[in-house]
Amino acid sequence: QVQLVDSGGGLVQAEGSLRLSCAASGSIFSINDMSWYRQAPGKQRELVATIGRGGSTAYSDSVKGRFTISRDNAKNMVYLQMNSLKPEDTAVYYCNVKAVVIGFRQPFDYWGQGTQVTVSS
Repeated sequence: QVQLVDSGGGLVQAEGSLRLSCAASGSIFSINDMSWYRQAPGKQRELVATIGRGGSTAYSDSVKGRFTISRDNAKNMVYLQMNSLKPEDTAVYYCNVKAVVIGFRQPFDYWGQGTQVTVSS
């Protein structure tokens, strides 16, 4: 099995910064896309940023230019550097990893437990 532990959330003021981390462990053969999602109260879970195996990235329009996603393939980790935070960024952030487990051929989605990010005005 694959387990994800995400961390780094907290309470910050507007214009502040946070760095989220997510570590994947288990019987991993390979990891494809790694992503960050977020869900605010009363809202649907939304995709924030994605990074592919080769380092290609994609961001939602609301965070483009402020957030940076990165990964360390050797350590099976993904990060989200969040700068110029706004109150509307307040949400629970979840890491998502598409991984192939040893002995399998198809990738499967795995989720972290979520980390709370709160931005005050």
